[in-house]
Amino acid sequence: MKFGIHAGLWMARWTDEIAPILKHVADLGYDGVEISLLGMNDDKAAALASQIRDHGLEVTCSDGLSREADITSTDPAVQQAGLEHLRWAVRTCATLGSRGLAGVVYAPWGVFDPLNKADRTARSAHMLGQLDADLANDGVTLGIEAINRFETDLVNTAAEAVALARATGSDHIGALLDTFHLNIEEKDIGKAIIAAGDKLAHFHVSDNDRGVPGSGHVPWDVVRSSLKTMGYDGWIVAEMFVLAGNPASADLNIWRNIEPDAQGAAKQALQFMQRTFT
Repeated sequence: MKFGIHAGLWMARWTDEIAPILKHVADLGYDGVEISLLGMNDDKAAALASQIRDHGLEVTCSDGLSREADITSTDPAVQQAGLEHLRWAVRTCATLGSRGLAGVVYAPWGVFDPLNKADRTARSAHMLGQLDADLANDGVTLGIEAINRFETDLVNTAAEAVALARATGSDHIGALLDTFHLNIEEKDIGKAIIAAGDKLAHFHVSDNDRGVPGSGHVPWDVVRSSLKTMGYDGWIVAEMFVLAGNPASADLNIWRNIEPDAQGAAKQALQFMQRTFT
């Protein structure tokens, strides 16, 4: 099992420079860093790849789709723009040295159209399935993230994430589960994790307020035992958003400081992860 942390913890904007964050992550003792591809470009990715290696870190990636690049759209041009963005994201993962790409990769974040959910899901599955060769060629696994009802209406539960992954027909597409979202949407977190089975591709941790894992009421004994039951040995990444007052936090409705500072939260999170999952 490897422990990582999302660089977004330290970022005021998604376009912020990531290079200074790498030293924080390495000095704290994490195995790797998770980088959002929001604000990324080819030149930035090429430069970051060597810097990540220089710090002795591994890397995972997250990404999302815009309304102009929506693979659930009925407009073929918009669908194709979404597919091309995801193909770029897979190539960028390969450039950075990441074997994993995960997130809200199935529809734009914050778009709701529940009356057409079935058709949108079918279009998403069809378009994601077209990434199979790209994923295979670059050695990347795609993780479909189940997020809460206030952020999407398309994939809220672990079962929905797994169903969409299976509907793509690709062996290179699985599910990303996140304890913050599981805590909101699942009646039984343990059963939801176990039911994901071999489709669980990635795992995010934070507590119920998106702060340090272990500081709130997420049932961590259940999370630990469920991951152990299913034999999960992949990445566990702390994805925390704790500081109010910056654009990235506002995107996620962080209106008050959840923790006093980012560096302290990162240190406490790793200590908790090491105690809990090793």
